[in-house]
Amino acid sequence: MSFTPYKPKYSTRKADTQSLKDSIQDLLKAYRIQGKISQQQVLAGWEKIMGKGIALKTKELYFQERKLFVTLTSASLKHELNMSKTKVIALINQEVGQDFIREVVFL
Repeated sequence: MSFTPYKPKYSTRKADTQSLKDSIQDLLKAYRIQGKISQQQVLAGWEKIMGKGIALKTKELYFQERKLFVTLTSASLKHELNMSKTKVIALINQEVGQDFIREVVFL
């Protein structure tokens, strides 16, 4: 006599349940803190996003609405980064995992 475990023919997950990831995202939206968390991700990952050389020449980062303001210590770097704003925006949004930054201003 062999024992066969019970396997339901349908999912035992209820129709009104959602994944933990979706629940956390809903919670962040409800408390309107997703933006602050994304800002912290950008600040914490700035060196990873832009590289050590640029991070060393960055004096300050701050946000206003959906714009990122970056104060740099090098005028030549500022000019170079102004030429590739779309790439910088794409790198930041990729790191955050959503369309978070709409514009970058290099000061």
